[in-house]
Amino acid sequence: MAQGEKGVDALAERTEMSIANTSQHLQNLRRAGLVLSRRDGKSVLYRIADDGRVVELLNALRRVAEENMASVDRIVSGYFADRDGMEPMTRVELLERANSGLVTILDVRPMDEFSAGHVPGAINIPLQQLQARLQELDETQEIVAYCRGAYCVLSFEAVAALRSRGFNARRLEEGMPEWRAAGLTVEG
Repeated sequence: MAQGEKGVDALAERTEMSIANTSQHLQNLRRAGLVLSRRDGKSVLYRIADDGRVVELLNALRRVAEENMASVDRIVSGYFADRDGMEPMTRVELLERANSGLVTILDVRPMDEFSAGHVPGAINIPLQQLQARLQELDETQEIVAYCRGAYCVLSFEAVAALRSRGFNARRLEEGMPEWRAAGLTVEG
């Protein structure tokens, strides 16, 4: 939902949970004030209640888990820390470089998430399509990939794939939810 409004069916599919289970979780989140819902015909669509504050809450929970749970620490050090050589770029640096025309911003999320909102000027090539669409990218320009957030592996995988093909690629250190929460302009 941090990527945009979604129906119960879509959320159940993405989380690989049953529709009934997903619906029950969403109702609890709504009662807690973390998500809002609206009817669209027979469907109920959900979205995060307050992008900035909910994303801050999730980031705080992530930091507590990283500091206090050994299993989370192992995952972070095993997968993400090993890939820190991908030199993450900050939002401020991305904005400066984009305004100067020095980077191509690559959104590797699925098309429906891109359509729900993306970094201004970003192009959308979902990770599954990246290898087949490399010719759409300028080999002479630095590429900055982003996705769903700090633990989203899509941008890590995209950067690794691009670098293996000779592209100068980096990842945005955070994702779309943090971009929105920072109050930055969103297209789409």
